[in-house]
Amino acid sequence: MKLKYIYSTLFITILHMSNATAQYLPLYKNIPNYIDAINEEVITNDGILRIGKVSVPGYQYFRAANDTIKRPCVIICPGGGYGILAASHEGTDVASFFNTIGVNAIVLKYRIPSSKHQVNKSIAPLQDAQQAIYMARTNANEWGIDANKIGIMGFSAGGHLASTAATHYEDVKVNNPGNTSYRPDFQILIYPVISFSSYGHKGSRDNLIGPVINEDQVHYFSNEEHINKNAPLAFLVHAKDDASVPVANSINYYNQLQEKQVPAELYLFEKGGHGFGMKNKTSEIFWPQLMQQWLIKNNIINK
Repeated sequence: MKLKYIYSTLFITILHMSNATAQYLPLYKNIPNYIDAINEEVITNDGILRIGKVSVPGYQYFRAANDTIKRPCVIICPGGGYGILAASHEGTDVASFFNTIGVNAIVLKYRIPSSKHQVNKSIAPLQDAQQAIYMARTNANEWGIDANKIGIMGFSAGGHLASTAATHYEDVKVNNPGNTSYRPDFQILIYPVISFSSYGHKGSRDNLIGPVINEDQVHYFSNEEHINKNAPLAFLVHAKDDASVPVANSINYYNQLQEKQVPAELYLFEKGGHGFGMKNKTSEIFWPQLMQQWLIKNNIINK
């Protein structure tokens, strides 16, 4: 057993050093809120890498450089309507970009809500996001992370998960033996689902909490309703012609941040639709460069 532990530790260290690996490491020793059933995870790739039916969560760690410098870290939540994870163009591709600007990145393979695999499917993704924050913060020294510069990022439904973690950080759904802070230091939301109200995304809502309306759950997961003055500073991107997730999600979230005097920037494309990842082909503007300038302006990274 001791030999197995040493091997596992060495294996994890090697994986952390290599950005080329496609293997996910386990997020927990013992998965909370878990029903032991057949793992039916499915991976497809038709130009877009999709992971479906995720019941065993994991993560990939992309370290910007193998040196002793403590760098910022962002936890990336791919989108997919809480039905799949768009793991490349909203995950690993984004992590690679962050590495080029000196930011460590964690790509989170969070659980897809399922009553077959979870006692309470509605909180499983949030548990995984909070656990990723916990791991980044408690392993900061070993992983070369600045523990005061840990952010969360999400695309589409992953943006809903990220904004849930950014607004419900005091409602901890996982064990916290060391009283670790679960508050992200910043949030980056790209064409995010924010609300479960009438202008939200019905597919994401139905997959997370079910098709039967429960007003308490709708309120809990309408994240624009839970912003306070201590919310993390925010960067948002959305296209006005998004037919899947109305731009009102980002606009209303931004307005609430402004009302609470939380620093925030919102960039709106005239066109682009939904799911464009890092590059909106209808525009010459490369929004990751705008994000980079925002990170510099807010002293998260250096020039």
